[in-house]
Amino acid sequence: MSAHAGARSAEGSPVSGGQAPPLPGADVFPLLFEAYPDALLLVDAAGIIVLGNPSAAALLGYDVEELRGLQVDALVPDSIRHRHAAYREAYAQAPRTRPMGNQMDLVARRKDGSEVRVEIALSPLQGHGVPLVVAAIRDVGSYPRVRQALQRARHAEHLARLGRVAVDARDPQVLVDEIAANAAEALQVEGAAVYLLGPDRRTFVVASATGRLGREAHAGPMAMGEHTLTGYVVAHPRTLVVPDIASEARFVVPRRFADAGLSSALVVPVSDRERTVGVLVVAAEVPGRFGEDDARFLESLANLLATTLQRAQTEEALSHSQRLESVGQLTGGIAHDFNNLLTVIQGNLQVLEELPPLADDPHAGQLVAAATRATWRAAELTGKLLAFSRRQVLKPSQVDVGAMLHSLADMLRRTLDQRIVIEVDPPPAGTAIVADPGQLESALLNIAINARDAMPAGGTLSFRARTCTALPDDVRRELADSPEPDDRFVSITVADTGTGMPDDVKERAFEPFFTTKEVGRGTGLGLSTVYGFVKQSRGAVAIESAPGAGTQISLYLPRPAEAQQRTAPAEGDGARVPAGLRVLLVEDDPEVRAVVRTFLEALQCEVTLAVSGEQALGMLAGAFDLLLTDIALGAGMRGTELAAQAAARDPALGILLMSGFSEELLDADRDSPAAWELLRKPFSRGELAQALARLRGQA
Repeated sequence: MSAHAGARSAEGSPVSGGQAPPLPGADVFPLLFEAYPDALLLVDAAGIIVLGNPSAAALLGYDVEELRGLQVDALVPDSIRHRHAAYREAYAQAPRTRPMGNQMDLVARRKDGSEVRVEIALSPLQGHGVPLVVAAIRDVGSYPRVRQALQRARHAEHLARLGRVAVDARDPQVLVDEIAANAAEALQVEGAAVYLLGPDRRTFVVASATGRLGREAHAGPMAMGEHTLTGYVVAHPRTLVVPDIASEARFVVPRRFADAGLSSALVVPVSDRERTVGVLVVAAEVPGRFGEDDARFLESLANLLATTLQRAQTEEALSHSQRLESVGQLTGGIAHDFNNLLTVIQGNLQVLEELPPLADDPHAGQLVAAATRATWRAAELTGKLLAFSRRQVLKPSQVDVGAMLHSLADMLRRTLDQRIVIEVDPPPAGTAIVADPGQLESALLNIAINARDAMPAGGTLSFRARTCTALPDDVRRELADSPEPDDRFVSITVADTGTGMPDDVKERAFEPFFTTKEVGRGTGLGLSTVYGFVKQSRGAVAIESAPGAGTQISLYLPRPAEAQQRTAPAEGDGARVPAGLRVLLVEDDPEVRAVVRTFLEALQCEVTLAVSGEQALGMLAGAFDLLLTDIALGAGMRGTELAAQAAARDPALGILLMSGFSEELLDADRDSPAAWELLRKPFSRGELAQALARLRGQA
């Protein structure tokens, strides 16, 4: 290519092939200044702005004409303005090009006094014969990565703030109140709300709301149907983005959102162990407002809320368990002491009742009979206390659940109000559990009686049993120490259509002595004995209830192992004690000793007395058929130790242990040979006769 051709191209002649394009005319450079995306200022040596482009006017909040003639110091924050003149003078002495990114973070002051983080590049034009400096200014927040980093930093700050609230506040409602406001502030949106599952587990209630969703706090519960926003999230528990509320077709967005001028929403489920218990919602007036960073932030808030709710539930459950355990220890101790007193009272009343002078006096006989009935009621009360405190002696065996439920239902149909319909939904034939059959029936009867009282005008009482495949989360937590898998349990559910319970009553339903019945109509021990029996049977109990929605109580009890074939010991209707049975009676309490001796002599036994284990050992050289000893024998040898040594000396000797302390009987039941008999105080002469007859094989 010739030099002439090259010159023509430089002058703007048409180009073809690989030739360079022509240079633009001088009129293009003002257009470049106007259109440049960064803010550009031309500043003279005195610091006066000669010209600014529209980008500078938009960034700094001025009109283009307002920038012309403005002292550049006006764009410097007040805190550093006094130093800016020295910087300008130093730069004027040695002007040089300073590209963006090589200096410290800078801040520019807008016309309204607000500040914006910027980068500034300086380009002196003196070398081109123009005494000006070009200042190129760029909003740091306009960088996508910087904007994203600032946004994430803001999210992290809000999350840290809420984390401190979650740690410090013991009441989860404090965090619930804070979350909606913080979500709206951090995401810079127009509304936020927290919905939590209501007590009925069928609707969501507004726990907190702010901004344009603030009116949600007075909107009432939200249904959980899949066609609703909350119901859709429950059915599809994952983060949900609603780009345009007006065109949403998957579910119905509440009309209140559109009425508040909200166009897009972000919804995140609040989950407790894979079960949705709440929904966190933010909404904005701009369609398509929410992206991945917003979703991750809201998910973090939902996780924080879920953890806080879990902690509150765990702490409440622990506190409730500790209260029950403390009450159990107290009531168990009272019951133990009371049993010894009742042994003396009942025994003497029974002896008194049979005395000839009283037999001929009807009025005296009535008085003794009334006192005897009262002592047996007292004994039943102590038995319930021991059941709650899990200190009763159980005799577990295999129980056919279906047969037991049908038998219980038949009995209830004959005794309950005829307006109560009783339904039974039994498990598959042959379904069995391991439990004390008498105590299980008593537990179900207690629940049924409570159900009857909750249905004064009649209703439906239903019994349902099923083999479990997966236990509910709260039941699994209660059975955390159980080695049995979920499918080794059977649930027995008793449900009624009665008045139901509010939350505060439901939380205390298993506490002993707590009752909502009128004075004199209930002891408050019915459900507490159910609780104690189920826990001692290595099971769990759950309750669901709401005002007007009835009550449902479920017992979860273990199934027998495949090889387990335990049956309840047979009880004879009567008891025959051979006359002349030689009994060594060991009891340190003189009044109890006297009562038991009277019983034995009435059964035609030959009785030898001892007041301690040591004394009894010295008497064992004589011939005895049976050793009847209390377990607790004062400060000396215990009755179980005495029985072990006696059995070692004479393997044919019958052993009968008695105690008013159920813990002692529990230990003896666990550690003693199966041939030994256990007798709980207080006992009647007939119960003593049955125990003696069983030992002699004549029951």
